[in-house]
Amino acid sequence: MEKPLPKPSDEGYIEARLLEALVETRLALRFLEEGLTRNAACKAFHAWKALLAALLRLELDKLKALARTKEEKRWLESKAVPRVPAAKMKELSHLLRDVGHEGITFVTDKALDLHDYQYHGPDPDTALSKYATRESAAADVVELLQELARRIEALRSRVKWGEELEKALEEVKRVLTP
Repeated sequence: MEKPLPKPSDEGYIEARLLEALVETRLALRFLEEGLTRNAACKAFHAWKALLAALLRLELDKLKALARTKEEKRWLESKAVPRVPAAKMKELSHLLRDVGHEGITFVTDKALDLHDYQYHGPDPDTALSKYATRESAAADVVELLQELARRIEALRSRVKWGEELEKALEEVKRVLTP
């Protein structure tokens, strides 16, 4: 994980982003174990963002086919895949839904709610955060990470799958399984 991230055009980009998602997941789970819910929410959000980057790269040709203009195609390639801007995650999730990733928009909404929680913490009035308690945020962190692991596992036959990725997925599944 300490190596530079491959360029989106490189063969190893998707695998690197999936590994990043699993490493962030493991850190989120560790933070939850230590009672650091806001830190866990941050890591869960970043894990989901890394998964979106992998999916965007995996589906780039299909996504570019949906684009209406050359500028949109260029933006997908130059900004969406390498950066996954938080402000565009809903829109990007809708595009991924349109190319076959069912239910991804709802999960992205949960990730964005956790992103808000990261900054504002529990808010009994729910004016700044959707979470009134740490416990409700922690429950959503776990639910988001379970969905992330399920989606990564489903990609096994579609991406380059190395031993490092397999080991990281198995470790996450072991921790997530009650």
